[in-house]
Amino acid sequence: MPDFIKNIRLKVNGKWRELKVHADDTLVKVLREDLGLTGAKTNCEQGECGACTVLLDGDAVPSCLILAVSINGHEVITIEGLSKEGKLDMLQEAFIEKDAVQCGYCTPGMIMSAKALLLKNSDPSIREIKKGLEGNYCRCTGYKNIIEAVKLASKRYQENQGK
Repeated sequence: MPDFIKNIRLKVNGKWRELKVHADDTLVKVLREDLGLTGAKTNCEQGECGACTVLLDGDAVPSCLILAVSINGHEVITIEGLSKEGKLDMLQEAFIEKDAVQCGYCTPGMIMSAKALLLKNSDPSIREIKKGLEGNYCRCTGYKNIIEAVKLASKRYQENQGK
């Protein structure tokens, strides 16, 4: 039996894209293999580790669990879509400043989960930051610097809201 192929249209990092996808193609597969956006990592493929986290209509989701055919017409933002005109997002800058990266494998997913949190709550408490990062695992940093980076970005976002 031939593979079912469907045409979908997605807004990815601000640009509308038309793609042909197989019925069982996951969003992470489409992002990485079809669009060349390799920031979202394939790891557990069970939605447990957070390495593949992207924003789907503003919410952090494990892209390994999302079938591409199910998100026709939706908006996806990947780690590659956070920087604008070659300038890193404040959250990305804070991760660098606070040395919140070690091997870097989990970093894109951590940043995307933190971005979703800050979009909904620009001044989260430490407890809220921990809750927002709950589905993301890091085996290198011990999370202290990651939490500090999110707090720093939160402060900077608030300072820049009036500008």
